[in-house]
Amino acid sequence: MNLNITGRHVEVTPAIRDYVTSKLDRVIRHFDNVTSVAVILSVEKLKQNAEVTLHVRGKDIFVESDDADLYAAIDAMADKLDRQVQKYKQKQADHNHETIKHQAPEV
Repeated sequence: MNLNITGRHVEVTPAIRDYVTSKLDRVIRHFDNVTSVAVILSVEKLKQNAEVTLHVRGKDIFVESDDADLYAAIDAMADKLDRQVQKYKQKQADHNHETIKHQAPEV
């Protein structure tokens, strides 16, 4: 898995890098097919933004969050991403186990 963390108008310190990595490890633990992750942290006046694009086989999952505190924005981003990854994983599991109508035995 490739992890790319970029800062716009903010320096990505080792502490921020470790914090983002620990939050993303929790999300990636749910789903094994992650190809790459791109994180963009930015500051616009009094608003701190955190964006992530998660590349999985067959889909790109994008999440963004903003808050007054960068760490709170990262937390919210990780929570949103976790929900979307679980939803995508559930859709994949449901799709693979559905019986096709023309293959089902008729009664």
